[in-house]
Amino acid sequence: MKKMIKSLAGVALASTLAVSVQAASLKVAYDADPVSLDPYEQLSGGTLQMAHMSFDPLIRWNQDLSFEPRLAEKWERIDDLTMRFTLRKGVKFHSGNTLTARDVKWTYDRMVDSADYKAIFAPFAELKVIDDYTFDLVTRKPYPLVLNSATYIFPMDSQFYSGKDDKGRDKGLIVKHGDSFASRHISGTGPYVVSERQQGVKLEYERFDGYWDKQSPGNVDKITLTPIKENATRVAALLSGGVDFIYPVPPNDHERIKRSDDAELITLTGSRLISFQLNQDRVEAFKDKRVRQAIVYAVNNEGIVKKIMKGFGEAAGQQGPEGYVGYVDELAPRYDLKKAKQLMKEAGYEDGFSVTMMAPNNRYINDAKIAQTVASMLERINIKVDLKTMPKAQYWPEFDERAADIMMIGWHSDTEDSANMTEYTTACKDDTTGWGQYNSGNYCNESIDKLVKAAGTETNLDKRAKLLQEVEKELYQEAAYVPLHWENLAWGARKGVKAEEVVNIMNFPYLADLVVSEK
Repeated sequence: MKKMIKSLAGVALASTLAVSVQAASLKVAYDADPVSLDPYEQLSGGTLQMAHMSFDPLIRWNQDLSFEPRLAEKWERIDDLTMRFTLRKGVKFHSGNTLTARDVKWTYDRMVDSADYKAIFAPFAELKVIDDYTFDLVTRKPYPLVLNSATYIFPMDSQFYSGKDDKGRDKGLIVKHGDSFASRHISGTGPYVVSERQQGVKLEYERFDGYWDKQSPGNVDKITLTPIKENATRVAALLSGGVDFIYPVPPNDHERIKRSDDAELITLTGSRLISFQLNQDRVEAFKDKRVRQAIVYAVNNEGIVKKIMKGFGEAAGQQGPEGYVGYVDELAPRYDLKKAKQLMKEAGYEDGFSVTMMAPNNRYINDAKIAQTVASMLERINIKVDLKTMPKAQYWPEFDERAADIMMIGWHSDTEDSANMTEYTTACKDDTTGWGQYNSGNYCNESIDKLVKAAGTETNLDKRAKLLQEVEKELYQEAAYVPLHWENLAWGARKGVKAEEVVNIMNFPYLADLVVSEK
């Protein structure tokens, strides 16, 4: 997979220029704001964007997908099961408390209880504190993705989150889609303090005076995030100068920004898979592989990319894009309406049936339009669809409840590895381990899960690739889900906002490092 990556040399250059650039404020418009201030309530892009603003990870990804030390200044492998990390000294939380390994331990213990995050850390046996600034991450078996997983550890202020709230509940309690102390209060080590929050209206950040990273080139002292759901309104806000930085920019607005003298378009080839899941527990027909295959054959995902995405995406036949371990060249999109009708007839469903479908209308690029198009395509094989779309804040609780027969899900691998996609979206659901947490189709194939688990302990990269290729082939043959496309990324920024140096394919812009010049 080709990645349009900007050189990190620009960051170094910005660093030398930062001293002459005055402090700036930044107005950001995203399609939605984070649903919570708790970094472990929900595994989502919005939550992770917030986490990189107000917390800091142990390590983080660079634009070239290498690892950069953050709160952990170094690490070394002690044995086949143990990676030892050394924390930076003198790092302060927003509360004024000092970060120690005990905070990391407290955070880790909380993470492994999170329904959304426990699957990432299922391979780990424990986090062992050695001293105030040293700890070990210990895996149950040899594991190739220890550092990948460590990018999701955002140490929390254990003193701040300890004790009882005004309702007598533990302050560290994780409440999914609910009201909790951690969802409303925040104390991280990150570059920005949350100064004001009106859910669905605005989120204001102010630079943390005690932030540890004094080498950051960033000069943005205040950030105002305003959720603007409508694409046209969001783009208009950028072009009129009302905001400085937006995401996403829908494909049909790319040319408008390119033509502007005051704004510029920044794009990256992405790896988030947009797909639909077919709930076998709600619809008996979905248990028949031929029906699932018929649906995949009926969906013209290449046509969706061409017409709805304006070519800004890549039609998918499998989970991971080219460049991911496990990618198989021959697993191409397979639109064939005649074949789809034949399979429906063979399965005894030539006359079709009725289903419900749900999708968000402000989470993915053109998500509502895509859902409407897929619903129309299924009508051609006599599957009548009752479609309901809604804002993502309302959608995710419905998704967790598996409230429709067909549901849309977009997934960017948390570890930049296709195994993670299987673990969360197609694996047999297991509340204990967190596997299948986002598998609203309730698809379950134990042989596939065994292959993924074997890959999880295989440190020989060639052998691991073959295991994950077998996974992709089996999921393809089984039509375990309905792949649509890998979504590319596009941001808009006013001239003078040097956003190309801080964006990445994970879509966690490192805004603390952003350099902004005067308008």
